[in-house]
Amino acid sequence: MSGSTVTLEEGYAACRRLTRRHGTTYYWSTLVLPRVKRHHVWALYAFCRYADDIVDESPALAPGDRSAAIAELSADLRAALTSGSSADPVLHALSHTVHAFELDHDAFDRFLGSMRMDLTVDHYDTWADLLGYTDGSAAVIGELMLPILEPTDPAAFEPARDLGHAFQLTNFLRDVAEDLDRGRVYLPQEDLERFGADPRRRTADERWTELMRFEIERCRSLYRSADRGIDLLPAASARCVRSARRLYSEILDRIEDASYDVFAGRVRVPLSRKIAVAAAAAWPGVCLGGRAP
Repeated sequence: MSGSTVTLEEGYAACRRLTRRHGTTYYWSTLVLPRVKRHHVWALYAFCRYADDIVDESPALAPGDRSAAIAELSADLRAALTSGSSADPVLHALSHTVHAFELDHDAFDRFLGSMRMDLTVDHYDTWADLLGYTDGSAAVIGELMLPILEPTDPAAFEPARDLGHAFQLTNFLRDVAEDLDRGRVYLPQEDLERFGADPRRRTADERWTELMRFEIERCRSLYRSADRGIDLLPAASARCVRSARRLYSEILDRIEDASYDVFAGRVRVPLSRKIAVAAAAAWPGVCLGGRAP
């Protein structure tokens, strides 16, 4: 797909639609950013969505076919980055973003490497093993976001990675039942054994509750670490990231409110709440309810 039959405007419009449809927390948070930046964040999200859909939303494809599809996506991305264009609207926009901010090409290889792991790895023995996965699936996205957000201090690098880890772990805690349906368990086996908890029972009993309390506190410690980096961002970037951080961390509050029963249904932060948080970030005088971040 080295040639291009789409304009940059069409490419970024496609990225915007994908982000608004599938990543509402990110979408509403990005509206706090200046117009000149928000479409670049949409391009990163849309590419990640491409890969996620291959891995998780193509049940009719055999693992080998999904692996081939990831390989094809990787090749198409490399071609787009080399030529600076693509016939695919998302890759065309992403190529422009990568070149505009001199983003690390190898970071995308790390991301796709974790996506490939989802095709063959169904559990992780230790927390360190899980972090090996989330390095590519999430922390690397924090790294790619930083040049767009333009931090004032290089010390923002590790907190940005921690925020990626925190977002991913939040997803894992919310999506235990969905991941089980896909044959995967993302909670470390060492933690399950420590608390005597078994997600396959799909029961929020006392052992499960104790496990979830432990994992939620671990996740909140990552959010607290990430907060150090948010303070190193320019005002508009900080408001954007703080909005996403606040909304995502509220998922943990809602898991607690549901008595840690993530099997009964997917806990959600309502769209109205997402809009309210984004509005409060854009216009700081707006009063918000909810818990403190």
